[in-house]
Amino acid sequence: MHLDPLAILTAFGLIFVAELPDKTMFASLAMGTRMRPLFVWFGTSAAFIVHVALAVGAGGLLGMLPGWIVQVVSAALFGVGAFMLLRGGVDGDDEGAGGRRVVGFWPVFSTAFMAVFISEWGDLTQITTANLAATNGTWSTAIGSAAALMAVSALALLAGRFIANRVPLQTVQRVGGVCMLGLAIWSVVEIFV
Repeated sequence: MHLDPLAILTAFGLIFVAELPDKTMFASLAMGTRMRPLFVWFGTSAAFIVHVALAVGAGGLLGMLPGWIVQVVSAALFGVGAFMLLRGGVDGDDEGAGGRRVVGFWPVFSTAFMAVFISEWGDLTQITTANLAATNGTWSTAIGSAAALMAVSALALLAGRFIANRVPLQTVQRVGGVCMLGLAIWSVVEIFV
């Protein structure tokens, strides 16, 4: 196994910049305001690692999946997230744990994993990773891409924690719910664009 530092840095830079404005970053931010950020990060990171492995292993074949199916499932998951956040703001669970509902590791991990796993399928960063792996080497590309995706998720979760500590939880939940609803609508619109 040969690791090329330049290929790692190239993959990191390209994927980091491509993922910053991505809907998954905003989904991570929204989940981080309502769920334990570290658990969310473990879930999103695991999903990103699986996607990087698939992109590197299967290359461009992943982009051949019917995009509209991926967008419908992604929209449904974001819609459920929006419903949970908007509904959660009125149930009076602002007591204890800093105003957060305490949720176990596996429910948070699996929610974050599935949200990222479904929504990133055939995404620009996955296709870019596949293309980089074909020209720059698989291991170097995998390491750089996975590190970039995990860094963007961590950045979003830190921003979510910062916001949650300074804004009332109910406001954060409602804004997060509206953002998730927006992401659901965005996913549906992408089907027709």
